Amino acid sequence: MPNKALIAMSGGVDSSVAAYLMKDKGYDCIGATMKLFQNEDIGLSKEHTCCSIDDVEDARRVATSLDMPFYVLNFSENFKEKVVDKFVSCYENGLTPNPCIECNRHLKFEHLYNKAKELGYEYVVTGHYSRIDYNESTGRYELKKASDPTKDQSYVLYTMTQEQLSHTLFPLGHMTKDQVRELAELKSFINAKKHDSQDICFVPNGKYAEFIESYTKKRYPEGDFVDLEGNVLGRHKGIIRYTIGQRRGLGLSLKQSMYVVKVDPISNTVVLGYNDDLFTTTLCAKDVNLISIPEITGELRCKARPRYNAKEAWATVTRLDEDRIQVVFDEPQRAITKGQAVVLYDKDTVIGGGTIC
Repeated sequence: MPNKALIAMSGGVDSSVAAYLMKDKGYDCIGATMKLFQNEDIGLSKEHTCCSIDDVEDARRVATSLDMPFYVLNFSENFKEKVVDKFVSCYENGLTPNPCIECNRHLKFEHLYNKAKELGYEYVVTGHYSRIDYNESTGRYELKKASDPTKDQSYVLYTMTQEQLSHTLFPLGHMTKDQVRELAELKSFINAKKHDSQDICFVPNGKYAEFIESYTKKRYPEGDFVDLEGNVLGRHKGIIRYTIGQRRGLGLSLKQSMYVVKVDPISNTVVLGYNDDLFTTTLCAKDVNLISIPEITGELRCKARPRYNAKEAWATVTRLDEDRIQVVFDEPQRAITKGQAVVLYDKDTVIGGGTIC
C-alpha cells in the first residue's frame, strides 16, 4: 500500500505544489485547510487573509484537480487561545511575539498532526521551505535550511519535536520559488501567480495596535517617553504601539534620532536611547527545544539568529537550567527583543532554539 499523507493546503501556490509532488510520488493524499478564525470575530473582512473563502476555494480546486479528497478543519478555538490571545498578551506585557512560530508549534504540527493520526495518515506535508534528514550516527531527525537561502523558513520551525519531524515532509526544501511557480503554471493551478502573504494572517494590514484595540475592546493608556536617565521626553500613545529598535512613529521632535530600547508595562513607560544603546552581547532564552542534540553540556559554540531577518552570528551557548539557556555573542547584536526567538545553527542544521526572555 502507498504511504498516506495529509497535505496542509492554505490556498497558496507553495502548498499546492507540495500536494502535486506528493501525489506524483505515489502517496495516498488528502488535502486539508485549517480554519483558524472567523474573520468577523476579530474585526476583519474576508479578503486578504489565509482564512478567506477565496483561499479555501483555491485549495479545494487544486485538490480536485489532483483527484484528492479535501476537508476544512475548524481549529479556531485552538488558534484563538494559542496564537491570537498570546499575541495580544505579549504586546500588553512589553514583548514582541512571533505568531507564525506559535501557529507552527500548536496548530500545524500539533493539532493538524494529531488529526492526521486520527484519520490514519502517516505524514503531514506542508509548503515550508526547509528540509528534514535522518542522521544515522546520532539517531536523530534533523531540521535543515532550505536549499534556497532566500526562502529558508527553518527559523520558524525550530519548535518541532523528534516525533513530529519523523512524520512531516517538506517537498519544497530543495526548490526555488521560481521553480515552484513554473511547476504550478505547468499544472495550470489557479493560484500559480498568487502573491505571497507578507503579513500576519489575522493582521493583514500590518496595523498591530489597531487590531489589538479592536480585538480587546480596550484603550491602552498613554504614558511617558523617558531617556535612560529617566528624564521625560514626551507622551506615548500606549505601550502596545512600540517595540525594541523602533524609530518611526514616536511623534516626538528630538535633536537626534532616538530609538525604543525598553518597554516597561509596570511603569507604563517607553524608554528611548541612541543607536549604540541598542547593542548587547548577551540574551537569555526560555522554552528551549533542541533538535539535533539531546542536551547542551558545557559551552556550545555555534551560530545564532536572534530574530527572523537577522544574520546568524557566532556565539557561545550554555545551559542555565532545565528550561533556559544563555547565549553570548562574539560581537554585539542590535535590538535583541524579548518575545522573539533565538535559533541556533550548526552550518545548515538547526540545533534548537527558544524564546528570548
